[in-house]
Amino acid sequence: MEKKPLDRRTFLTYLGTGATALAAATSGLGVLTEKANAQSDSLMRMKPRKKGFKFHPIAPTDKDELVLPRGYKYEVIASYGDVINKKGDTFGFNNDFTMYFPIEDSSEHGLLWVNHEYTNPLYVEGEKKGGKYTAAQIEKMLYNQGGSIIEVQVKNGKWTLNKNSELARRVTGLTPFALTGPAKGNAAVSGATSVQGTFANCSGGRTLWNTVMSCEENYEDTSDAAGLNQTHYGWVIEVDPFDPSFKVRKHTALGRFNHENASMGLAKDGRVVVYMGDDKKDACVYKFVSKGKYVEAKGKENSKLLEEGTLYTADLQKGKWVALTIEAVREKAAGKAELLEKFKTQADVVVNAHDAAILLGATPTDRPEDVEISPLDQTVFIAHTNNDKHGNIHGHITRFFEKDGDHGAEDFDFEIFAAGGRQSGFSAPDNLTFDSNANLWTVTDISSSKLNSDAWTSFGNNGMFMIPTVGPDKGVAFQFASAPKEAELTGPSFTPNERTLFLSVQHPGEETEDKANPTSTWPQVRGGNQPRPSVVAITGFRF
Repeated sequence: MEKKPLDRRTFLTYLGTGATALAAATSGLGVLTEKANAQSDSLMRMKPRKKGFKFHPIAPTDKDELVLPRGYKYEVIASYGDVINKKGDTFGFNNDFTMYFPIEDSSEHGLLWVNHEYTNPLYVEGEKKGGKYTAAQIEKMLYNQGGSIIEVQVKNGKWTLNKNSELARRVTGLTPFALTGPAKGNAAVSGATSVQGTFANCSGGRTLWNTVMSCEENYEDTSDAAGLNQTHYGWVIEVDPFDPSFKVRKHTALGRFNHENASMGLAKDGRVVVYMGDDKKDACVYKFVSKGKYVEAKGKENSKLLEEGTLYTADLQKGKWVALTIEAVREKAAGKAELLEKFKTQADVVVNAHDAAILLGATPTDRPEDVEISPLDQTVFIAHTNNDKHGNIHGHITRFFEKDGDHGAEDFDFEIFAAGGRQSGFSAPDNLTFDSNANLWTVTDISSSKLNSDAWTSFGNNGMFMIPTVGPDKGVAFQFASAPKEAELTGPSFTPNERTLFLSVQHPGEETEDKANPTSTWPQVRGGNQPRPSVVAITGFRF
């Protein structure tokens, strides 16, 4: 089914933006700048445009349940192993990022893209035999990662999965992918122009032309286990949920690292900008700025904008975006034979983006995960999950102010918007999203082995929090959800009317060692007591 490309107005609406903010966003900072300059906090002091998102915050808990405030409920939409289409394809394991794509502009019928990050041998491929996996085990491992495209619809007042869908399909570790950009066909990727599959898919984002960007994060274990070339993974992929004929691709110009997500915006001159985080300790924040400019009428042809441009990394001390070019890297590496051998072309730079970033003076940070653009004022929020190497046990959320409010700028300032800890009630912020009241929603990722113990005792299970960015409660976290035991809540995604929130419940019972005695039995579908990663639809939002 062919879907029209998004104009900027519709694009921001899908992110959860009210009409006033849209009017400002479509003209830079527009009317906002009449009352405040781009660096002023008063940009955020606007009256909410909706009366919704009211709830009584819940208390931390260690219950083996998805706990929500009074008046809200959830429905399990898809769980590991569920059939998703007429072909008999099944929903993958450890679902993460979700993105709702309306069918005919409906908030009650659409496609849902869902990432699948990794498998658990206890429930999927089984343990190694003789120290390695069999071909059949590797196939199971690869099939159950990647992404699922599922068709969902409200019927008789309830969200349902269409298991006979002709639109639903899988994109997996077995699917052929084209490479684009500077590394395509280069020795840095062993001359490959196409590669096998995608896996370790963590978070992602939506393009202006209504395709999905999905991000390959911790790809090392799976690529090693499957005997695959590691340079073929760690990229941002692009898929069109509505069009199977759209060649799935990996955009090497956006760099190779442990990608968490990709958030797209526009520079004031029309160039496409993609912000990205590298989820590991002492890693950097990145953005890509296209060479060409976005033209709405070109639709999906705009995908070519992600093939050529400049990859930047953030120097927080200087407030500068540093361009990762082969010329800059080789100048810095002058006299160092090993580095000059490693970096010969721009392909070498994008394949080894982290090393190039550190070499050029980028700031190592504390696991920069989700990066999202505020639909209200276009500032950039970054979840730094934690870094116990430097005593940042509970993490924090940073907010970037691009110079003149321009995503294409090479200068920025920043602040710590919120810090995890007892004082805020949350620890280890991970995925982020916004609603049309400019509330920032975050889910947390305390390691399963540390939940409800030591410095994390007071937080209970992982949760979901709403943090207002306007009004008297700005920066205060209110807990909206608590995950089942040892689970992580991931991939929050609102429908356009914001009456439904899709959410992934990943790895419940992750510490289980004996299937007969699981540490979680959530969500108790299909009988039995096997915990199953699942996507839920949360309803109860009223306006």
